[in-house]
Amino acid sequence: MKNILNRLFEHQTLTREEARTVLSQITGGHHNNAQVAAFLTVYLMRAITVEELTGFRDAMLELCLKIDLADFDPMDLCGTGGDGKNTFNISTLSAFVTAAAGVPVAKHGNYGVSSVSGSSNVMEYFGAKFTNDESQLKRQMETAGICFLHAPLFHPAMKHVGPIRRELGVKTFFNMLGPMVNPAFPQKQISGVFNLELARLYYYLFQATGKRFTIVHSLDGYDEMSLTGPCKTLLNEGEYVLHPEDLNLHTWTPEDLFGGDTVEDAALIFRQILEGTGTQAQQEAVIANSALAIRCAQPELTLTQAAETARETLVSGKALLTFKTYLELA
Repeated sequence: MKNILNRLFEHQTLTREEARTVLSQITGGHHNNAQVAAFLTVYLMRAITVEELTGFRDAMLELCLKIDLADFDPMDLCGTGGDGKNTFNISTLSAFVTAAAGVPVAKHGNYGVSSVSGSSNVMEYFGAKFTNDESQLKRQMETAGICFLHAPLFHPAMKHVGPIRRELGVKTFFNMLGPMVNPAFPQKQISGVFNLELARLYYYLFQATGKRFTIVHSLDGYDEMSLTGPCKTLLNEGEYVLHPEDLNLHTWTPEDLFGGDTVEDAALIFRQILEGTGTQAQQEAVIANSALAIRCAQPELTLTQAAETARETLVSGKALLTFKTYLELA
């Protein structure tokens, strides 16, 4: 590790194989906490390369507990986090709306590291018991159309890194990896990323997988379609800049998307939106991201058609019913 760190400090980069090897060693507990923290910090100070990110992804997928949900052909809705915006749990809510609209979802998630409430925090608050039992996950998919894949249960090697990430309390390249290492290997995916540079890396990597994908970055820094301004989307068919009015939605302010100061605050917002008592801004942010997911899975739809499907699914209470059904099985 000393040799690797010295090279990185001299602004050198790693090959794909070197990146795979070093991450396998880190997650295997072969390096001390100080060395790991130094390694993570390098990528806060310079951009990660395609080769490095690919190697890190390779290591994570090799070491993960794989789950076979191919019969359901699920999609994942997972953002990188790390945008520092402290929004409410937009992608998790959108996952339930998308599932309720008839698109099977295998949601990959974790506890918040650089935010108050990650998807696992809010799910746990509502009483969900996380599992990596394939038969139970399949029952959830069959009955609710959605299952939740709590990352630590599928990436046991991360136990050596998790405490260091929590102590650092800032985004690391593991935020970049989250959407890439879903253990169900979904062939449809919408991923929010925290900057345009990472969007380009994702675009390059996702094109090589053959999956249907949509990569989302709001140009004012959000790792989702925030409706606070223009949003860059990169998908199989090309690149587009979307505006709220393209989905027949409104423009809102960052304050409208605030997720609260505690997990309890985040859970209250989560419940209110599903129950139809959230604000219009909160509702529309969920509709926007659900629409992008639905259209990713059903590209024959227009954006406005997908948005109307998402709106009807949320407003009618179908998403709330899906959420309740999931909790009964979790």
